[in-house]
Amino acid sequence: MRAYVLRRLLQAIPTLLGITVISFSLMRLSPGDPVDLLTFNPKMTRAARETLRHQLCLDRSIAEQYIVWMFGNDECDTKGIVRLDFGDSLYDKRPVLEMIAERIPATVELTGLALAVGMLIGVSAGIYSAVKHGSLFDNLTRVWAVIGQAVPVFWLGLILILVFAVQLGWLPVGGRYTLNLQSDKDFIDHLKHLVMPVFVLSTGWIAVLSRYMRTETLEVIRQDYIRAARAKGVPNQRVYFWHAARNALIPLVTILGPAIGGLLAGAVITETIFSWPGMGRMTIEAVFQRDYTLLMANVIIGSVLVVGGNLLSDILYVVVDPRIRLS
Repeated sequence: MRAYVLRRLLQAIPTLLGITVISFSLMRLSPGDPVDLLTFNPKMTRAARETLRHQLCLDRSIAEQYIVWMFGNDECDTKGIVRLDFGDSLYDKRPVLEMIAERIPATVELTGLALAVGMLIGVSAGIYSAVKHGSLFDNLTRVWAVIGQAVPVFWLGLILILVFAVQLGWLPVGGRYTLNLQSDKDFIDHLKHLVMPVFVLSTGWIAVLSRYMRTETLEVIRQDYIRAARAKGVPNQRVYFWHAARNALIPLVTILGPAIGGLLAGAVITETIFSWPGMGRMTIEAVFQRDYTLLMANVIIGSVLVVGGNLLSDILYVVVDPRIRLS
């Protein structure tokens, strides 16, 4: 087991390096000059600009700039991202890591709740749909699985805002909290702010899970050991929700890794629509502000989370299913 985990960790390193190379190259080759963003001074002399460019190591080749960005350089006053030094934001002039630390809790809260809600509803609906195969509930679940994956996140978010916030006034338009609110109402207010973003972000995940669990459960309940259990007089509830569901849940581990990537991608749009102060919204702000250092940090951290999620799902699959050979 240790050898398998070590091998998977070593395989993840080239993937992350490839992501850093591609991301850094795209940022450096994109239009715009970081010096302009740092100074905001149109009257700055050419000599002063070149001096600043030299101090930031921007006068070097892209390959040299990448090495400095990765491993640091005393002349450029950077320790490199391998030491978690992402530099300062070009727009806010603050340490990037400090800004990310402020935004991560909001994103973790939103994506974590969306993941939990998706698993609770999607898994339950998928299993029950398989048990009631051919029923009205089964047909509705299959229709929902198609619609949930087809509806664009931004469109669904705007419709919810229009109906429940603008027309009915039941829920707040956006944000994470209502400003200047009394402390005894903070928790309820926070839950109201969570309802629409969590629903929008979990919709696609619920659709994927319900469809996946329905297929897996239908396959499991056709196995011989399920027929044998029913022939022995085991109650249907125990057969379906204990024996069948447990085995149908095993392959679910394999899609948890890609699900993290999907939720993070969806969070970018969801947080922007609902003004949720997380990393997704910060990424969009960095794009429009041409804040290359902040954008690169978000890309790298997001990539690490996705690769780590896939690695974790592979390891968990081996743990929960001993039939999988580590070789």
